[in-house]
Amino acid sequence: MKKLIFITLIAMATCLVQACKGNKDSKESADSTNTAKADTAKKDSSMAVVDKDDAKFAVAAANGGMAEVELGTLAQQKAANPKVKDFGAMMVSDHSKANDEMKALAKSKGITLPAAVDAKEQKVKDDLSAKSGADFDKTYVSNMIDDHKKDIKEFEDASKNCKDADLKAFAVKTLPVLKMHLDAIQKIHDSMK
Repeated sequence: MKKLIFITLIAMATCLVQACKGNKDSKESADSTNTAKADTAKKDSSMAVVDKDDAKFAVAAANGGMAEVELGTLAQQKAANPKVKDFGAMMVSDHSKANDEMKALAKSKGITLPAAVDAKEQKVKDDLSAKSGADFDKTYVSNMIDDHKKDIKEFEDASKNCKDADLKAFAVKTLPVLKMHLDAIQKIHDSMK
């Protein structure tokens, strides 16, 4: 019980420090909290806490998944090309499912996830929100290609390097879906030329 109280106090102190700084986004705050938990666990070997790198993967996956859902919703609303609208719907469906799995997994592992997308993803969303029609479609499709290439690399790394078996299994399970998304958006891109 004392260990639980100690961990809770550290997490609360980390959140308080982050709130006072005011310049960290939700993703950075989650990373900081997870690092503090891992550092505390190193000092007390009886505590079971997920490795820092594994927690960073979980945070990045959650941040990216939330962004895919938000951008997919935007694509459903703003895209001119029906294929882009359909792809946006697929993003919302597939990434919502993966996000729910990640939330449950993180909760079971004591990993703090971001509550909102980070500043970088918010800027992408804001920039896309200002576009419409074919300009929106072109920018969204380009962003999805770049984003899925980056995600595939992160998930490939996690599928090989995660120390936590459940996080590794999540990466392995999700990787084919991300590759399918990349193939689908690449075909849309090629058809727009």
